[in-house]
Amino acid sequence: MFDVSALDEAQREAVMHDGGPLVVFAGAGSGKTRVITYRIARLVAEGVPPWRILAVTFTNKAAEEMRARVGRLLESDASGLWIGTFHSASARLLRRIADRLGLRPDFVIYDAEDSEALVARLVREDGLDERRFDPRRIATFIARCKDEVRGPDAIETRGPDGEVLRRLYTRYEERLALAGALDFGDLIARLVRALEADAELRAEWSARFEHVLVDEYQDTNHAQFRLVRALVPPEGNLCVVGDDDQSIYRWRGADRRHLLEVRRHWPRAHVVKLERNYRSTARIVRAAHAVISRNVDREPKSMWTSNADGARVLVVGCDDDRDEARVVVSGIAQARGKGRSYGEMAIFYRTHAQSRVLEEALRAAAIPYRVVGGMRFYDRAEIRDLVAYLRVLTWPDDDVALRRIINVPSRKIGATTLDRLAEAAARRGGSLWSVLRDPDAVDLGAAMAQRVGAFVELVEGLRARLREGERPSVLARLVLERTGYEAELRARDDAESDARLANLEELVGSMQRFEQESAEPTVARWLESIALYQSADDSAGRDHVSLMTVHAAKGLEFPIVFVAGLEEDVFPVAARADVDPDEHLEEERRLAYVAFTRAREQLVLSWAAQRFVHGQLRTGRPSRFLEELPDDDVERIGLSEARVQTHARRGFEEAMSSPSAARYTHVRRAGSNRAEQAWLDRDGADPSPGDDSGGLRRGMRVRHARYGVGTIRELVGGQPPRVRVEFPGLPVKTILAGWLEPL
Repeated sequence: MFDVSALDEAQREAVMHDGGPLVVFAGAGSGKTRVITYRIARLVAEGVPPWRILAVTFTNKAAEEMRARVGRLLESDASGLWIGTFHSASARLLRRIADRLGLRPDFVIYDAEDSEALVARLVREDGLDERRFDPRRIATFIARCKDEVRGPDAIETRGPDGEVLRRLYTRYEERLALAGALDFGDLIARLVRALEADAELRAEWSARFEHVLVDEYQDTNHAQFRLVRALVPPEGNLCVVGDDDQSIYRWRGADRRHLLEVRRHWPRAHVVKLERNYRSTARIVRAAHAVISRNVDREPKSMWTSNADGARVLVVGCDDDRDEARVVVSGIAQARGKGRSYGEMAIFYRTHAQSRVLEEALRAAAIPYRVVGGMRFYDRAEIRDLVAYLRVLTWPDDDVALRRIINVPSRKIGATTLDRLAEAAARRGGSLWSVLRDPDAVDLGAAMAQRVGAFVELVEGLRARLREGERPSVLARLVLERTGYEAELRARDDAESDARLANLEELVGSMQRFEQESAEPTVARWLESIALYQSADDSAGRDHVSLMTVHAAKGLEFPIVFVAGLEEDVFPVAARADVDPDEHLEEERRLAYVAFTRAREQLVLSWAAQRFVHGQLRTGRPSRFLEELPDDDVERIGLSEARVQTHARRGFEEAMSSPSAARYTHVRRAGSNRAEQAWLDRDGADPSPGDDSGGLRRGMRVRHARYGVGTIRELVGGQPPRVRVEFPGLPVKTILAGWLEPL
């Protein structure tokens, strides 16, 4: 008999279930993967032919891990098992039945880039305006239609745009057929339509797969759900495993109701709940459960653990987002000093744009890091584009920057034209810009010469503003407006474009801060500062802190987790007008649950009283999720001056060694305004007013998040107070007193 002695009671019940459908609600850290792999291994060990088992999940990595774990349990290579993603399993099955569907068995699979390129070609062939009918947006629309198993005939044609979309979708399908290709959406949608339309085919493959197992079932979209329903009859051996509390991908079509309503389609489904958490300390489990249990539309579960209580969850109120970044960096440095590796630590945030401030603080502290599931802030295309524009305005002979932006957004100045201009520049021994400004340098034809001339006029107009001494942030906004870059992103009206706009606003916000702090707030000095920032080496070995959005964190775990930005309208993020507010809040609460349950030993949650959001400084208030945490399991570090000064005297190391827990705290700068956060002052002490220079004095050594440690040379005063600071290797800088931390 197959050995299940390593499993707990609920896990054994799920693994050993026989005779019909099974739904396993598996809470965070409860051994979900162990259950599904043990169940597959048990079926094979007890005589089910491997080729009669189909197991699907959502990523190649998860599928490979599942196959490897089953192989170890069986002490074989698990050959013959159908284990893969929904797409890979569907492609394999489609090739088996291709002749019956009129497909070539060797059909080509178009990825997202191929699909977008095909749509772009169709848009150009129709003579459509690519700004109105953006190929990327249309390709995404077609992909969503296929996720819903909707063909061109199902497209609503209200108004001219609907007619155009239907025509483009129809022609897109015709071109795919002509090329003998299927796109990613087709792999599932075509299989679903075939199985639903052909009872004989459906019966054949339902009989073939005696057991169907689906991991992360709460993340299935409509097409995936219909595929499972087509393959498994109501009395069939279906096993779905998932957690509706970790359903966080509604924006890409996932519907957790598929998990909640399994018994509607498979009425005899047996239910098993895995509620014991093996991953996290008891305090972390109780904190996460306190937040998620407030959701109404969920399967009731009571997460518990036999693990020790562990350190209290630390909630830290910060003055602003850069102070928050210093808190996180201090915590990382102290944990490192206690022997923890950087790889044991992770920083989560709700949106990509929040990473910039954290990245700068990590670089200033020489802490190696890696952004997971995304690019580093200054490596993102939209950021590099705007920086390139500012480089061209400052140094128009910068050919690298000029070539990057001459056709961004599209001005129909293609690579062939650029090559001809570059050849002319080489013959002259001059720059590309010198040729662009000379209409007689190359015979481009009237239409192309007009486009090039319009670009030169645009750049010259912006350069005139630069010569007038325009501030970097204002000039950046002018670039985004006059080039049409911002308008193009807004016209796309999709999640990716919204994220890119948020990143650009974050960059403009960083310019505004630079202007407040710098003695020479020019575009040239700003470009110099970010060039120095980008050249910093963050690749020190393989041991690095992981930075990621909460969405990217699902499925991962770390001993120490920092979650930044827990303010209202940041996390939870503000709901869009077209989204049901209650449904939106429940998904945000699930995101918080996912974030908290990634931590094994220590969870640090932070919020900021002020934060730059979309280029504007906003006052923040603590996220409701922080207020829902159980007081007995939480240590709250507020913003009262008395408590701040106490922590400053004790120092971070002493706080880490506190008898109450190995908790994180931080050394705060003196003299900041914390009146709005007085409600957090649980000991009732009154804030102590700072002097006109924020408590700083001449000769004092101070730390700045970007420039490092320096010495105050002069108190400038004013409101807000400023000081002049000398940093090694840099000119003396005039900086707001509030941005400095006394040492």
